[in-house]
Amino acid sequence: MPDPDQQSPVERRVERSFEDTVGLGKPLSRRARQTRKSVEAYLKAGVLPRYMERLREIERETDDQKQRLERSYRALKEEHAGDPAAFARLWRARARAWRFDKLNELIEEHNEWYPVESQLPMDPRTRDYQRIRGRSYRREPFGAEWVLSNFPAEGS
Repeated sequence: MPDPDQQSPVERRVERSFEDTVGLGKPLSRRARQTRKSVEAYLKAGVLPRYMERLREIERETDDQKQRLERSYRALKEEHAGDPAAFARLWRARARAWRFDKLNELIEEHNEWYPVESQLPMDPRTRDYQRIRGRSYRREPFGAEWVLSNFPAEGS
């Protein structure tokens, strides 16, 4: 090892980077003492929890459905530009027939498993899971009512 006085600042920095000085002479933190070190914990730390993946899937599917509905809405509106009554009748029929199977399946899975997967605490007064920022974790399924509230059949 060369004399430290003759080393450049870069050489001294590189040499110090090989030394493990973290926590020398200091007690372990409470978190470090209580954190379980295991292969399972290591693997779990690198994987996004299923409820987060599912929420992303719900958002993606919702955006996709909105885009498809918007295109359909505009096309039908242009097709029946001179006849608002026909547009309203046909749009209501299309809204009732619109399929949200994949999205509603994800929402049903979310409503069933989210409290368990996220370890949501129970509220002893209501005997239900605690609300998140004042709102229920449950999501409403999509259907014709949602379509017509976001893409009204009349008045637009």
